[in-house]
Amino acid sequence: MAIEIGAVVEGEVTGITNFGAFLQLPEGKVGLIHISEVSNVYVKDIHDFLKEHQKVKAKVLSVDARGKIALSLKQLEEKPETPAKPVRLKEAPVVEKRAPRQTGPLSFEDKLSKFMKDSDDRLLDLRRNTESKRGGRGSSRDR
Repeated sequence: MAIEIGAVVEGEVTGITNFGAFLQLPEGKVGLIHISEVSNVYVKDIHDFLKEHQKVKAKVLSVDARGKIALSLKQLEEKPETPAKPVRLKEAPVVEKRAPRQTGPLSFEDKLSKFMKDSDDRLLDLRRNTESKRGGRGSSRDR
């Protein structure tokens, strides 16, 4: 049986690497399931989805001139439902300068505001230090 693009084949996982898993196919052929083709969700560790000697069904994506077979588990899964049209987010409310102190997790705007303040403070300290070393304004040099 020749392996054709789009066909669903069954095989056994023979090896797992950080970039994918190798599948032993019928007639002694070997195919690769790239880590990006394992699942519809983000795959950080392929071992969470596949184990060696596990039997799986995969879809054939391509067969190149050298006989390399690209496989996909993701294309056999049900696709997650996506909204028909993009959802627009409301504009972020304007944060007053003296907002009440939050006890829970910080919002994005609060984190950004804190980061900008810390960054400005560090740049100011850096400028002060480099100007004093170069003899810029504010340096105390004896003449």
